[in-house]
This record gives sequence, C-alpha cells and structure tokens, in this order.
Amino acid sequence: MSLSDENMKHIVNSLSEEVLTDKLNFEFLKAAENEASRLESGLADLKDYVISGLKQSGHEQKLANFVLRRLPHIKQLHHHLTPEEHKKEPITYIRKSQLAWEKRIWKSLNSMCTELSLPLARKRPDKDFKDMNRKWSELGSDEPNLSQIRPVYAPKDFLEVVSGVKNPNCNDFPLYNNWGLIQATLKVKSLHELRLQYSHMSINQAQSGVDDLTRTPTDIFQGERNKLAKKVIKSCMAGAVQEFLKKGSPTGCRNQIWNSILGIEIGDEEKLYYDQLKNSVLVHDLLVDNLIYKDIKLTATNDDQYFVFEDYLYQVLLPFFRDLVILETIKKSTATPAKSYIRGKLGNEEYAVFYPPNGVIPFHGFSMYVAPLCYCYDDPIMLYYVFRAFYARFFHHLHCVSSHQQGILSLSLLFERLLQQIEPQLFYHLCSIGVQPLKISFKWIIRAFSGYLCSEQVLLLWDRILAYDSLEILAVLAVAIFSFRKTNLLQIQSFQAAEAVMNDLTGLKVIPLLQLTLFSE
Repeated sequence: MSLSDENMKHIVNSLSEEVLTDKLNFEFLKAAENEASRLESGLADLKDYVISGLKQSGHEQKLANFVLRRLPHIKQLHHHLTPEEHKKEPITYIRKSQLAWEKRIWKSLNSMCTELSLPLARKRPDKDFKDMNRKWSELGSDEPNLSQIRPVYAPKDFLEVVSGVKNPNCNDFPLYNNWGLIQATLKVKSLHELRLQYSHMSINQAQSGVDDLTRTPTDIFQGERNKLAKKVIKSCMAGAVQEFLKKGSPTGCRNQIWNSILGIEIGDEEKLYYDQLKNSVLVHDLLVDNLIYKDIKLTATNDDQYFVFEDYLYQVLLPFFRDLVILETIKKSTATPAKSYIRGKLGNEEYAVFYPPNGVIPFHGFSMYVAPLCYCYDDPIMLYYVFRAFYARFFHHLHCVSSHQQGILSLSLLFERLLQQIEPQLFYHLCSIGVQPLKISFKWIIRAFSGYLCSEQVLLLWDRILAYDSLEILAVLAVAIFSFRKTNLLQIQSFQAAEAVMNDLTGLKVIPLLQLTLFSE
C-alpha cells in the first residue's frame, strides 16, 4: 500500500470514528429507521430506498458538511508505534517548553491558593446555591470579593516563554531571525503563499468592510451581498457559505452564516447539556470562577464597547470551565490538562481529577474571546455553543506552545518574518533602539485583536478567520498596523514612545489594511 493510500485510509477511518461518536450518527439512524418504516414492498429494495430517502431529506448534505468541517483538522498519519506525546507534539524541544510552562502556571495557581487559604473547589452552601440560581441572569451585580485575586498569567509572561523556545540542535539561523525574538526553527508561509491563500481579498475585488467602493456603490453592493447571503444560507451547504464569507458577511446575516460553518444547531439535547453545566456551576464553587470574575471586571467591564454584556459573559464562561468537550480538545493539543487530587489522596491516581474540569487555566484577557460575539447573539445558550466552537477550532492555539501552523509560536514567527520582508527599514530602526515589534503586537495576536479594535472591525476580522479556516490573518494584520504607523514609528527613540504610537487602534479599518499589506507592490 502506497503512502497516499495509507493516508487516505487513515483519513477515512478517522472521519468514520468521528461520525460514530457524533450526534449526527444518531440522527442518521433515526432517519434511516423512519425511511425503512415507509417501505411497503420487500426487503430487496430497502437499501436503495433508505439511501434515496436520506438524500431527499437533506441528510446527505449534513454528512457532507460534517466532513468539510472536520477534514482540515484530521491529524496527520502516525505510525502505530509512535508514542502518544509525539502525536500531540512531534518536536521534542517544543514539547518540553510547553510542559515547563504548564508547571509554572500550576505552581502560580497553587501559590495563590496557599497564600489566600482558598480551596481549588468546594461545594456551595445551599443559600449560595439558591442565591446564584435566582440571580443567574444578573451575576455581575453580586460578585465575590476579588481584591486579593490576581491573574495566573498575562500575555507578557507567555511571550517570555514563547521567545525562549529554541532548537538546541540548530544554531545556524537565517540572518533575519537574528533580529527578532522568536528562535524556534519552524516553517511559516511566505508573502507569495499568503497572497495566493487570501486571493479573494485582493484590492480589485469588492469586500464587506470597505467603504470606498469605486466600481459599485456601497448600498448596491451590500444589497447584492444580502441577497446572496440568504441564498447560500438556504442552501445549507457549509462549503458555499464558507466561500461566500471570504468577502465578509452582511451584519444581519453573520450569526446564521457563522452557525452554518461551525455546525451550530440548538435543540433539546444542547439545551439540556447547557443546563447541566449551569447546575455544575451552582453546585460547585471553583477558584477558576474567581479568576473569570476578576478578568471580566478588569477587561470587558472597563471597555465602553462590552460592559453592557457583562452578565452574558458570566453565563458563558462559568459553564465553559466545566465543559468536558473542551477537555477532549485540550487532550488532543500540545497542552496537558492539570490534575488535582482529593484531599489526603495526593499521588493516588484513582483520586485524581482534571482541574479545572475543561483543562484550561485562563490568562488575563481570556474573557475577550467571548465579548465580540455578544453583538451577534442575544441568546446565552446559542452564544455559549458558538464560543465553544470558536475556541475548540481556533482560540486554544493562541495560548499553548506548539509547532502547529496556527499556534502562537508560528504566528509570532510569521509576524516577524513578514515585517522584516515588507518593512525592513522600520524593523531595523525599532530593533536598533531596543524595541522588539513582537513585544507590542503579541498582546493583539493572543487575544485575536479583541479589545483593541472596535467591535465591528473585530467581527470583520473573525469573518476571515472562519472563512479561510486560519489564524494567520492575525499576524498579517499586526504587520499591516506597523506598516500603517511607519512614519511615526521611524521618529521614536524608546519603547514607551512606540507603545504610545501603537496604543489606540480603534480607528483602524481592518480590510483595507490587509489588502494594502498583502497586495500592494
């Protein structure tokens, strides 16, 4: 069997396993049973009759959509003798860096527990249970005392780790690597490759998010986009919807378009699962809950764009940290979920539990992954599932050390190489005065620009993340902003001055900046 045949077999087997464990399998079986019950003739025609019925009822398209969503994320072929840790992360020095980082985070969390005499988890008293249940939709009005709670880590702490990742077996770097912070030897895309990837965003093509349309008046263009959006949504073809989104979404259709691409459908099962997560919040008080309360207070509540969504954020994030679906995502990534032990049973694996239950310890700014979505969804349950899908598909890559092309390490390296290629004079000037550009842009990238751009521009950016199934656009935008502010940056002589120049991004328009950076000569 050739390598290509072996890969194909792996892909088919992996997809089959995922279908069997997905609720889609139950829907297919139920629909097939219904079709079979309608057949009046003998068993000879049963198979063809059922298959024809499933096609007509739209189940074939549902299966095609499922394959489309999962195919890019099927892991590469591994030999059956490959160790599990190599399947998670094949590069040893990167795997060691992630493990060391996880130990540092866990040590910080445990230190806070010891200093403040707080347990990692406790059962809520009945009175607290009832009060929280009654105030579920207005949790922001009665949060716990947070004065001594501090974030476990901030983006600048993580940047120290990312910039310290180095291949011990390779000391001969290309010249441009000597100027930047990232020392890892990873392959990232060239400008030419990015131009091919994002060709639908070229300057000669009209886009949602660009006001100065010269060929077609804005109102006519948006009217046509609205009509086309309704057609592709009605088609139920996730591939067609994703292709449409490459030029951005009309505001009124964004929630339906994103739902179609992410495969979000809210039924009784989803509502029941959310209620179970909510009940878990009511029953058990976790230290991580205080971290989320604190983070929301420090970020979203202090943001003029997002403070009105404070209660929504609690209703999404508190259940999120109990969600075992996310734990499975984390287990498959480079990260290793931390374990805690029942009191008195330290070291006994029979009494070990993952902490928090979803395997994610939040950083300062984590809640901003949810905030922009509140402009698209007013139902907390729908909002929850959309955020969970975004996180599982994209955002978890932004805060763990890995060699993945969508990981923060690759995105940081891509940013530095693109900036050196597109703006060599600017990069040299900044480095010569001790200003590493990544120290400014890293906080934008790790939060996918949420909280830095105005909300409308964040949503336009996230349109393209979803449409192209890639976070690489974050690095490109960071380069575009440096290029846009080039004139002022060439005049500064200190890091503080550079930060001042790059402090306010709220007036920037994302799509024109991306177009100019990618496609202007």
